[in-house]
Amino acid sequence: MKILLWHVHGSWTDAFVRGTHDYYLPTLPEGGPWGLGRGGRDWPDSVHEVHPEDLGAVGIDLVVLQRPEEYAEVRRLLGAIPGEDVPAIYLEHNTPRGDVPDTVHPMAVGVRGPSAMEIMTEVSVRAPVPIVHVTHYNALMWDCGSTPTTVIEHGIRDPGPLYTGELDRAVVVSNEPVRRWRVTGTDLLVGFSRTAPLDVFGIATETLGHAALTEDDRILGLGEVPLEELHIQMGLRRLYLHPVRWTSLGLSLLEAMHLGMPVVALGTTEAYRAVPPDAGFVSTSVAELHEAVRTLMADPVRAREMGAAARDHARSHYGLERFLRDWDAVLGSAVLGSAVRTTAPLMRKVGR
Repeated sequence: MKILLWHVHGSWTDAFVRGTHDYYLPTLPEGGPWGLGRGGRDWPDSVHEVHPEDLGAVGIDLVVLQRPEEYAEVRRLLGAIPGEDVPAIYLEHNTPRGDVPDTVHPMAVGVRGPSAMEIMTEVSVRAPVPIVHVTHYNALMWDCGSTPTTVIEHGIRDPGPLYTGELDRAVVVSNEPVRRWRVTGTDLLVGFSRTAPLDVFGIATETLGHAALTEDDRILGLGEVPLEELHIQMGLRRLYLHPVRWTSLGLSLLEAMHLGMPVVALGTTEAYRAVPPDAGFVSTSVAELHEAVRTLMADPVRAREMGAAARDHARSHYGLERFLRDWDAVLGSAVLGSAVRTTAPLMRKVGR
């Protein structure tokens, strides 16, 4: 199957392109959100970079949409309406932002009043684009109306049991923590740093020093590093801290569990489902989480035991094979459903 998708979420795409299909990523010389292509990642040869204006000659079999604006872009580039002329799936990475819990999904139909999708595209949508959520919490919080929805939980490549915990520091992975601030729990870092020194990796974490969080090395923003190096650096720290308030389940949390790290996580969104009690500490009480950090920092043996349980759980629930198997089922259903819709008018005509 020839699948079109934009490089929007690198870690998720890293897993998705490990399947048995051919994946076509729009690529522009300047890169950017509409032309990042492979982005320098070591992905299989089945991942093809293609200029957006050349997509019409590829013969795309299915489109994976990840942003509302991509619906109109597919119509422009392929001359085809997603879900009608070409099979399509909308992948929802994020929790809703807005009037939660009444936020209507951009691709929803069958809601009270005109759907956001109909307003956006100025077309009457005869065949809704099915929505795939990456967590059950996302599916719970978005109002998708009568649009067909399903959940395919994350899957990642196993980086291996790299945990040593030899450094008496906690690790946080967060992209743009200063800009996103309360969403990613950046405001909580000072309190946690009084319990254990923190090393923060991710895009624009260097700006933490300019945010005047601390005047010493209790919080170090170490920037973005290649994934393989990141896994090694994470595994050296005693525990993984996940202070996120309101975002989809971070793949770095699942990577930490695969490494064999114990987890201390804010009990919001999908964290309760992802982290079982023997794998770490999950709570909405920041005071309880501070105490959990103290416990793991003082007891390396317990930290290692909890990390081993975290790895077992992550491998059994968030493995790559299950992820790709679930996606193959949904992709096949989307193509089959599109074929039925395409042939149905012909069948009615023959029957007259």
